[in-house]
Amino acid sequence: MIEFHNVTKLYKTVIGVNDISLKIEPGVYGLLGPNGSGKTTFINLVMGQLRPSMGHLSVFGMDPWQNDGLLNRIGLCPAIQAHYPFISGLKWVAYLTQLRGFSRKQSHQMAAESLAVVGMEYAMNRAMSSYSLGMRQRTVLAQSIAHKPELLILDEPFNGLDPKGRYEMTVFLKSWVKEGRSVILASHILHEVESLNPSLLLVSGGRLLASGSPQQVRSIIANCPNSVRVRCRQTAELAALVTGNFEIKSISINSEAEELEIESMNPLELLKLLPGLAMKNNLLISELRSSDDSLQNIFSMLMLIHRGGMRLPE
Repeated sequence: MIEFHNVTKLYKTVIGVNDISLKIEPGVYGLLGPNGSGKTTFINLVMGQLRPSMGHLSVFGMDPWQNDGLLNRIGLCPAIQAHYPFISGLKWVAYLTQLRGFSRKQSHQMAAESLAVVGMEYAMNRAMSSYSLGMRQRTVLAQSIAHKPELLILDEPFNGLDPKGRYEMTVFLKSWVKEGRSVILASHILHEVESLNPSLLLVSGGRLLASGSPQQVRSIIANCPNSVRVRCRQTAELAALVTGNFEIKSISINSEAEELEIESMNPLELLKLLPGLAMKNNLLISELRSSDDSLQNIFSMLMLIHRGGMRLPE
């Protein structure tokens, strides 16, 4: 569906994306990265709004740069909401749909249908200036799906949505995927993307740091040097077992909290074998988790690996 071949995009001295090569088959993808990581540049390259400074890419086998015909196969829900406050949501969506080459009558019908799908049927004839942030987000989503594209690209689609709106957005995206259409969802919040069970593309500093299923990415992180937090009443006994059976960098004991923090060069092995070792020695572990399981720590570790500052254990 999408191919990048050594694609770099420069904004004078600033790097937007840095030497990315990848192939994306039809399916569901989570494009994850901190703010300023290159996600929006990646999307604009796919949409043909930007041209690579180096390398080349194709979308559905075509060069996307200024390719208007290709845009009818893609829907974009951008992070920046641009709208005209004094016209209705229906007129706004219909006009944008008409720009894709559909007749005025067709565009009006398609706009009404898409607004109904996103739950805006009750307010589609109201001026957009009366919409809440969440209502505007739904309207922007409606314009991106009105022409029933093969690929839907969403840039931070959960912004401005309340918990009910986030749930409804997730339900909609799941139904969209079930119809056999593809989705690229750009976000900096891991759990929002994981609910769709996507393949992940992790970017930071314009670089593609890792790709794969959530389980594969977590496996990479688990094999990086990080800390494991264990809650157990017999902290001293467990600490003795750990130091006698695993290669660790450090261990700290908090007897009052009944907790150990273990820094290991191979935490995946520790996480796999520690429960069995505790059971064998009649020790009860009530909680076992990584203390570095935040998205920012994931990107920091992957960037260090990418730059050659850290090697994964064999």
